[in-house]
Amino acid sequence: MGTRFMCTVEAPIHINIKQAIVDASEHDTELVMRRWTNTSRYFKNRVASEALKIEKTSTTGKFEEIAPFVSGKRGREVFVNGDKDFGVWTAGQVIGLIHDIPTCRKLLTRIEKEAIEAVEKSRKVLQPQSKL
Repeated sequence: MGTRFMCTVEAPIHINIKQAIVDASEHDTELVMRRWTNTSRYFKNRVASEALKIEKTSTTGKFEEIAPFVSGKRGREVFVNGDKDFGVWTAGQVIGLIHDIPTCRKLLTRIEKEAIEAVEKSRKVLQPQSKL
């Protein structure tokens, strides 16, 4: 839900990042830092790709090699300056299902409506039929 709420009107994130989320597919994330058992899913950009390249080709396995690329400081700045390639930033695979930038109220109303519809649909499928 974090990625979904990043892409709302009220989220204090640059509009360019919100638009990057809307434009993305579920293939636009990558898992980085598996080698150090600290796996994070990042939006696929130049910095994340470079970090992944270092992770895969490092002969020393020292975290210090990748640390400058996965710095939280640069990642936070992305949300201010709107440059999606400035640093790494987390995003879930749900990114491929996000197609708009609604208000939180509209989003929550939609989520509630869709949840009710899903429960009702499940009830109809799971309701035992009379054998008489």
